[in-house]
Amino acid sequence: MNINEILNEREKWFEWKNIKHIFDELKTFKKEIQKYDYKYKLGDVIEIKGEENKKIEKLAKMLKPWRKGPFKINDLFIDSEWRSYIKWNSLKPHLNIQNKDILDVGCNNGYYMFRMLEFKPKSITGFDPSALFNLQFEFINLFIKSDIEYKLLGVEHIPFYDKKFDVIFCMGVLYHRRDPIEMLKELKSGLKKDGEVILDTLIIEGSGEYALTPMRYAKMKNVYFIPTLKALYNWIERAKFSNVEFIGKRYTTTNEQRKTDWIEGESLESFLNKNQTKTIEGYEPSLRIYLKLKN
Repeated sequence: MNINEILNEREKWFEWKNIKHIFDELKTFKKEIQKYDYKYKLGDVIEIKGEENKKIEKLAKMLKPWRKGPFKINDLFIDSEWRSYIKWNSLKPHLNIQNKDILDVGCNNGYYMFRMLEFKPKSITGFDPSALFNLQFEFINLFIKSDIEYKLLGVEHIPFYDKKFDVIFCMGVLYHRRDPIEMLKELKSGLKKDGEVILDTLIIEGSGEYALTPMRYAKMKNVYFIPTLKALYNWIERAKFSNVEFIGKRYTTTNEQRKTDWIEGESLESFLNKNQTKTIEGYEPSLRIYLKLKN
């Protein structure tokens, strides 16, 4: 697999009808503001302050839906669907990424990668095969001016990538893959000798070694396997990780994921029953597990 050929081919995605007008606007905007210096603060809300420009709000709205965040640019508050700082704050005490080479697989618009900057890692790379999320990242990075690299790639490209990483973040991806054990092996292949994976994925309660295989889960069509914790540990062992460290688990609530003016369509409240005790299909609600996998 030739990664450069794939990346070159995917550059054509910015010519798609629903993307090109945003891409062109962003290109023009970049020229307009490149002479200005913006200040930023990496808190729960990533805050950016500097020169006012009427195109900021226009571009931000063109880039909807905003799934991860939130961000604030001057007085413009981009209230993302996910309050991503809730997850970040639960992971933060367990991270050791200073002066490390980092990969974030399924990085979305880069919210977590921007938050990683406060740790001063050696390098940060993001993989996500989404032209829109890439443009959201580029928009925010026009103000922050980081050295983060964003690649239109997926987890399946890790074994063929020409760089190994100390830490790989994989958050909210595993249950979207048809072969979760193969995906865990792909993650492992991208690690340096003593590297680790920060894994965030869905599980179901139960003492057995089995997985839910729904046709739809919380209205998502692309969910293939949701394991019990024991089944997940079996997958990890089959992928030949040397050790697993339990970080925590918790249910997703409508405080963390909800509909805002910055997304299109429905959010968590529409994916659960009236009492928010089951998914709309009758399954247990979203329970997330956080693990550290050692190479």
